Amino acid sequence: MSEYIKKLRACIRWYIDLEDGYLAEQEKLRSTMDAENDRHAELEVQLSNALQELKAANLDLTTRCNSLEESLHKEKVDRMLAVESYEKERQDRESAETSRDMLTVDLERVTHEAKRFSEQLKMVQDTNKRLQEYNTSLQQYNSNLQADASKSGETISKLQKEKSAMMETMVSLKDLNNSMKNQLDSSRTSQQEAIRVKEEFRKEVECLRSELQQVRDDRDQSVAQVNTLNVELANCKEIAGQSTEDCESLSVKVSAFEVTCNMQQEQIQTLQKQLAFATEKLKLADVTAVEVMTGYQEQKVKIKDLEERLASAEFQIVEADKLRKKLHNTILELKGNIRVFCRVRPLLSDSDSSGAEEAPISYPTSVESAGRCIDLMNQGQRFSFSYDKVFDHVASQEDVFVEMSQLVQSALDGYKVCIFAYGQTGSGKTYTMMGQPGIDQKGIIPRSLEQIFKTSQSLESQGWKYCMQASMLEIYNETIRDLLAPGRSSNFEMTAGKQYTIKHDPHGNTTVSDLIVADVFSSADVTSLLAKASQSRSVGRTHMNEQSSRSHFVFTLKISGSNENTGQQVQGILNLIDLAGSERLAKSGSTGDRLKETQAINKSLSALSDVIFAIAKGDDHVPFRNSKLTYLLQPCLGGDSKTLMFVNISPEASSIGETICSLRFASRVNACEIGIPRRHT
Repeated sequence: MSEYIKKLRACIRWYIDLEDGYLAEQEKLRSTMDAENDRHAELEVQLSNALQELKAANLDLTTRCNSLEESLHKEKVDRMLAVESYEKERQDRESAETSRDMLTVDLERVTHEAKRFSEQLKMVQDTNKRLQEYNTSLQQYNSNLQADASKSGETISKLQKEKSAMMETMVSLKDLNNSMKNQLDSSRTSQQEAIRVKEEFRKEVECLRSELQQVRDDRDQSVAQVNTLNVELANCKEIAGQSTEDCESLSVKVSAFEVTCNMQQEQIQTLQKQLAFATEKLKLADVTAVEVMTGYQEQKVKIKDLEERLASAEFQIVEADKLRKKLHNTILELKGNIRVFCRVRPLLSDSDSSGAEEAPISYPTSVESAGRCIDLMNQGQRFSFSYDKVFDHVASQEDVFVEMSQLVQSALDGYKVCIFAYGQTGSGKTYTMMGQPGIDQKGIIPRSLEQIFKTSQSLESQGWKYCMQASMLEIYNETIRDLLAPGRSSNFEMTAGKQYTIKHDPHGNTTVSDLIVADVFSSADVTSLLAKASQSRSVGRTHMNEQSSRSHFVFTLKISGSNENTGQQVQGILNLIDLAGSERLAKSGSTGDRLKETQAINKSLSALSDVIFAIAKGDDHVPFRNSKLTYLLQPCLGGDSKTLMFVNISPEASSIGETICSLRFASRVNACEIGIPRRHT
């Protein structure tokens, strides 16, 4: 006891140090989250200021544009060269539309980047929240494990509220982004319009100058004519002998020429005023174009700043995801790389079991033992067993899956995971692993696949792409059978077929020669494969079960993931195994082929226990080759692999002997420590 107390004190000191480290890490995460919130608030203020500036600039440009359009309309009405002006305007508009399309493409790209930045920012905040939940669950693990179920609802509601708030923030940011896009489009349109008006005014000035020169030439010609008439008038005065009619005619001509000269003088003054007005308009258009270009440059600077922030946020997301995987793996290692769950099957109410009596099974309710211990009475003697988790006969499939769902996430993170279902014939192993048709009756295998595909799809926004490959085989009498091979039958008679060979490469990957490996893209694909495999699996009748699984069913899902943005790659393996039912020969009543099957099953289960015990003791030699099952799973046992064993027991009093044997075997496995030692409470 003194040695045990010393070990407990060392574990307590180790746990205190670990808890301090987690608290420090939690403070760092909180400070990081506060900094992100401050940056988010600062970004909102900057975007609001930019919006106000763009609104003011848009209003000013709209006013100027209206005044320019009115002046242009008056000039077009006054002049009769509308056809030529419209043709030039069309050409300018085409060039402006081309430029606008190019700028629109750039703006859409920036908008897409901004949207991606918002989504990644949301993922960072969600990741921070999940890390806080991991730390909270780790601190509460040592005090009371049952409190996790009640606090899960509060955590989910809190996450939903935070998710709603983030969605509202995201919607407001999208609206603000669209508003900025519209304002930028209007600014660019105003800029192109000002440039076009400037060119038109320049052409009009040139026309006015040419007309002014023409009027000046006409005036000079009229002055010359007046001078000529004056000379002629002088000659007429000198010639006194001409008639009075000629004099009056000449006087009328002189008056007409004087009127014409006065009218031309007035036209010259009007054209000079128009020229001055057009020059002022041209200067104003130049100023407007300069202001629009300045605003465009400012927008480019802001867009560049947003791109830099986006790159920083992407880096933080990658680091947060690495930290999440590290903490998740640390939590599972603290709980134990090999864990054992116990599940009690309900007492069947069918005709065959109507007379069966229920075994005296009880569940301690103390704080330390609740949900983890089970007691049995046999011939007046009490047997007590303790595991990582005990599910009574009323536990649902959903309750069972919630407890082991974190192991499925580890497979997606790139680890090797093995989940076994062990127990006597008829104890409910196949129901636990496969379940029955129906939403609430699905077992561990279909629920695990649904979680994997759902999580992999949610990670696509971060740049992750996953490839899934599934294979299904059974080990019958130490012989491998491919359950996906065409023409398979559930008949017990051995048929001539391929000889499957197990091979291991230096990288820890296992391949079985000639085994069919199917690419799967959704849970529906796997469901169809499971249906085909269940029809091909070897089953038989014994005294203990009408439909007894006579082979070990091994479902393997290889997960390959890569991230295009960060270059990360993961290779995970999920092995879900429905072991054949263990049974004593005397009770099963097996003879002939059934006797050989039972002997092979018990031998492979014994080999599995020998491998687990050898790994736990750290022996130099681990007898993997004693069984096809252990040799197939060699890379997935030990090291940083995660192993979970479900021991299924029957509540019937007639099976009390088999139940105690199964629980004793599970207790020996539960006492093993593989990898990092689990935390004892």
